[in-house]
Amino acid sequence: MPWSSLSTTAFAYRKGHEMRGMIKGLPSAVPLAPQLPAVLQEDAFLQRFLMAFDDALAPVFTTLDGLPSYFDPRLAPEDFLDLLADWVGVRLDETWPAAQRRDVVANAAMIHRRRGTVVGVADAVRLAVGGVLDVRIEDSGGATWSSTPGGHLPGNAAALLHVRVYASAVEDVNVRRLEGIVNAVKPAHVPHTLEVVPRVTRLPDDS
Repeated sequence: MPWSSLSTTAFAYRKGHEMRGMIKGLPSAVPLAPQLPAVLQEDAFLQRFLMAFDDALAPVFTTLDGLPSYFDPRLAPEDFLDLLADWVGVRLDETWPAAQRRDVVANAAMIHRRRGTVVGVADAVRLAVGGVLDVRIEDSGGATWSSTPGGHLPGNAAALLHVRVYASAVEDVNVRRLEGIVNAVKPAHVPHTLEVVPRVTRLPDDS
Protein backbone atom coordinates (compact mmCIF):
# COMPACT_ATOMS: atom_id res chain seq x y z
CA MET A 1 0.00 0.00 0.00
CA PRO A 2 1.46 3.42 -0.86
CA TRP A 3 1.85 6.00 1.85
CA SER A 4 2.66 9.67 1.99
CA SER A 5 6.38 9.64 1.26
CA LEU A 6 8.97 11.68 -0.56
CA SER A 7 8.65 9.55 -3.67
CA THR A 8 4.85 9.60 -3.91
CA THR A 9 3.86 12.99 -2.55
CA ALA A 10 3.53 16.34 -4.26
CA PHE A 11 5.29 19.15 -2.42
CA ALA A 12 4.60 22.70 -1.43
CA TYR A 13 7.60 24.88 -0.69
CA ARG A 14 7.71 27.25 2.24
CA LYS A 15 10.88 29.16 3.04
CA GLY A 16 12.95 26.61 1.17
CA HIS A 17 11.64 23.57 3.08
CA GLU A 18 9.85 20.65 1.49
CA MET A 19 6.43 19.74 2.88
CA ARG A 20 4.29 16.70 2.26
CA GLY A 21 1.06 17.38 0.38
CA MET A 22 -1.69 15.63 -1.57
CA ILE A 23 -1.09 12.60 -3.78
CA LYS A 24 -2.82 12.88 -7.13
CA GLY A 25 -5.30 10.07 -7.74
CA LEU A 26 -5.01 8.54 -4.26
CA PRO A 27 -8.51 7.48 -3.09
CA SER A 28 -9.58 8.17 0.47
CA ALA A 29 -9.96 5.16 2.74
CA VAL A 30 -12.84 7.00 4.48
CA PRO A 31 -14.72 9.15 1.91
CA LEU A 32 -16.87 11.80 3.55
CA ALA A 33 -19.94 11.78 1.29
CA PRO A 34 -21.20 8.34 2.40
CA GLN A 35 -21.06 9.55 6.01
CA LEU A 36 -23.69 12.24 5.33
CA PRO A 37 -27.38 11.79 6.15
CA ALA A 38 -29.26 10.23 3.25
CA VAL A 39 -31.07 13.46 2.40
CA LEU A 40 -27.76 15.30 1.89
CA GLN A 41 -26.20 12.53 -0.18
CA GLU A 42 -28.48 13.52 -3.05
CA ASP A 43 -26.95 17.01 -3.25
CA ALA A 44 -24.59 16.98 -6.26
CA PHE A 45 -22.85 20.21 -5.24
CA LEU A 46 -22.15 18.93 -1.74
CA GLN A 47 -20.78 15.69 -3.20
CA ARG A 48 -18.30 17.63 -5.35
CA PHE A 49 -17.44 19.96 -2.47
CA LEU A 50 -16.54 17.06 -0.17
CA MET A 51 -14.29 15.49 -2.80
CA ALA A 52 -11.76 18.27 -2.12
CA PHE A 53 -11.57 17.19 1.53
CA ASP A 54 -11.24 13.55 0.46
CA ASP A 55 -8.22 14.48 -1.67
CA ALA A 56 -6.64 16.33 1.26
CA LEU A 57 -7.34 13.61 3.84
CA ALA A 58 -6.43 10.59 1.69
CA PRO A 59 -2.65 10.82 2.46
CA VAL A 60 -3.44 11.18 6.17
CA PHE A 61 -5.53 8.02 6.30
CA THR A 62 -3.02 6.12 4.17
CA THR A 63 -0.15 7.23 6.41
CA LEU A 64 -2.03 6.09 9.51
CA ASP A 65 -2.76 2.72 7.88
CA GLY A 66 0.96 2.28 7.17
CA LEU A 67 2.21 3.92 10.38
CA PRO A 68 4.22 0.88 11.60
CA SER A 69 6.31 1.15 8.43
CA TYR A 70 7.47 4.61 9.47
CA PHE A 71 9.04 3.17 12.63
CA ASP A 72 10.80 0.31 10.85
CA PRO A 73 14.19 1.60 9.60
CA ARG A 74 14.11 -0.97 6.79
CA LEU A 75 10.84 0.44 5.40
CA ALA A 76 10.62 4.07 6.54
CA PRO A 77 10.88 6.90 3.97
CA GLU A 78 14.46 8.10 3.69
CA ASP A 79 13.73 11.54 5.14
CA PHE A 80 12.17 9.89 8.22
CA LEU A 81 15.42 8.09 9.06
CA ASP A 82 16.89 11.25 10.61
CA LEU A 83 14.01 11.42 13.08
CA LEU A 84 14.38 7.73 13.93
CA ALA A 85 18.12 8.25 14.40
CA ASP A 86 17.45 11.09 16.86
CA TRP A 87 15.06 8.86 18.80
CA VAL A 88 17.61 6.06 19.18
CA GLY A 89 20.54 8.41 19.82
CA VAL A 90 22.74 7.92 16.77
CA ARG A 91 24.13 10.38 14.24
CA LEU A 92 23.79 9.77 10.52
CA ASP A 93 26.27 11.08 7.98
CA GLU A 94 24.57 12.73 5.01
CA THR A 95 27.15 11.17 2.69
CA TRP A 96 26.21 7.61 3.66
CA PRO A 97 24.10 5.64 1.17
CA ALA A 98 20.52 4.91 2.24
CA ALA A 99 21.25 1.23 2.94
CA GLN A 100 24.04 2.11 5.38
CA ARG A 101 21.88 4.72 7.12
CA ARG A 102 19.13 2.13 7.58
CA ASP A 103 21.61 -0.42 8.97
CA VAL A 104 22.98 2.05 11.53
CA VAL A 105 19.51 2.97 12.80
CA ALA A 106 18.34 -0.67 12.84
CA ASN A 107 21.37 -1.71 14.92
CA ALA A 108 21.36 1.29 17.27
CA ALA A 109 20.07 -0.70 20.24
CA MET A 110 22.82 -3.30 19.79
CA ILE A 111 25.45 -0.55 19.49
CA HIS A 112 24.30 1.09 22.74
CA ARG A 113 24.06 -2.26 24.54
CA ARG A 114 27.65 -3.18 23.62
CA ARG A 115 29.09 0.31 23.92
CA GLY A 116 32.51 0.35 25.52
CA THR A 117 33.24 -3.33 24.82
CA VAL A 118 35.59 -4.80 22.24
CA VAL A 119 32.66 -6.30 20.35
CA GLY A 120 30.79 -2.99 20.48
CA VAL A 121 33.71 -1.04 19.03
CA ALA A 122 34.10 -3.58 16.21
CA ASP A 123 30.37 -3.52 15.41
CA ALA A 124 30.28 0.28 15.30
CA VAL A 125 33.30 0.42 12.96
CA ARG A 126 31.79 -2.16 10.59
CA LEU A 127 28.48 -0.31 10.43
CA ALA A 128 29.60 3.30 10.26
CA VAL A 129 32.95 3.28 8.45
CA GLY A 130 32.84 2.56 4.73
CA GLY A 131 35.34 0.30 2.96
CA VAL A 132 35.91 -1.96 5.99
CA LEU A 133 36.27 -5.68 5.25
CA ASP A 134 37.14 -6.82 8.75
CA VAL A 135 38.04 -5.42 12.18
CA ARG A 136 40.40 -6.90 14.72
CA ILE A 137 40.82 -5.31 18.16
CA GLU A 138 43.52 -5.83 20.77
CA ASP A 139 42.90 -4.50 24.25
CA SER A 140 44.87 -4.52 27.47
CA GLY A 141 42.03 -5.81 29.62
CA GLY A 142 41.37 -9.37 30.71
CA ALA A 143 39.27 -11.56 32.95
CA THR A 144 40.07 -14.80 34.78
CA TRP A 145 39.48 -16.56 38.05
CA SER A 146 41.70 -18.29 40.56
CA SER A 147 41.14 -20.40 43.65
CA THR A 148 44.41 -19.08 45.09
CA PRO A 149 44.47 -15.61 46.67
CA GLY A 150 46.97 -13.23 45.12
CA GLY A 151 47.00 -15.01 41.78
CA HIS A 152 48.32 -13.49 38.58
CA LEU A 153 46.13 -10.73 37.18
CA PRO A 154 45.25 -10.93 33.47
CA GLY A 155 45.86 -8.18 30.96
CA ASN A 156 48.21 -5.23 31.30
CA ALA A 157 48.24 -2.50 33.91
CA ALA A 158 48.38 0.24 31.26
CA ALA A 159 45.05 0.63 29.46
CA LEU A 160 45.31 0.49 25.67
CA LEU A 161 43.05 -0.27 22.70
CA HIS A 162 44.47 -1.06 19.26
CA VAL A 163 42.00 -1.13 16.35
CA ARG A 164 43.20 -2.87 13.20
CA VAL A 165 40.98 -2.39 10.14
CA TYR A 166 41.33 -4.49 6.99
CA ALA A 167 40.33 -2.95 3.67
CA SER A 168 40.86 -3.58 -0.02
CA ALA A 169 43.05 -0.47 -0.05
CA VAL A 170 44.11 1.98 2.65
CA GLU A 171 42.48 4.80 0.70
CA ASP A 172 39.07 3.09 0.98
CA VAL A 173 38.85 3.92 4.70
CA ASN A 174 38.10 7.44 5.91
CA VAL A 175 40.55 7.61 8.81
CA ARG A 176 38.97 10.76 10.23
CA ARG A 177 35.58 9.05 10.41
CA LEU A 178 37.18 5.92 11.87
CA GLU A 179 38.81 8.04 14.58
CA GLY A 180 35.49 9.70 15.40
CA ILE A 181 33.59 6.42 15.63
CA VAL A 182 36.19 4.79 17.89
CA ASN A 183 36.26 7.86 20.15
CA ALA A 184 32.45 7.76 20.42
CA VAL A 185 32.09 4.12 21.47
CA LYS A 186 35.25 3.23 23.39
CA PRO A 187 35.70 3.82 27.15
CA ALA A 188 36.67 7.47 27.51
CA HIS A 189 39.68 6.79 29.75
CA VAL A 190 41.30 4.25 27.40
CA PRO A 191 43.79 5.58 24.81
CA HIS A 192 43.70 3.95 21.40
CA THR A 193 45.72 3.48 18.24
CA LEU A 194 44.49 2.84 14.71
CA GLU A 195 45.90 0.74 11.89
CA VAL A 196 44.50 0.28 8.38
CA VAL A 197 45.84 -2.83 6.62
CA PRO A 198 45.35 -3.73 2.93
CA ARG A 199 43.38 -6.96 2.47
CA VAL A 200 46.27 -8.62 0.66
CA THR A 201 47.57 -9.36 4.15
CA ARG A 202 46.35 -12.80 5.26
CA LEU A 203 43.97 -12.60 8.21
CA PRO A 204 44.78 -14.69 11.30
CA ASP A 205 41.75 -16.94 10.77
CA ASP A 206 42.31 -17.42 7.01
CA SER A 207 43.12 -20.96 5.99
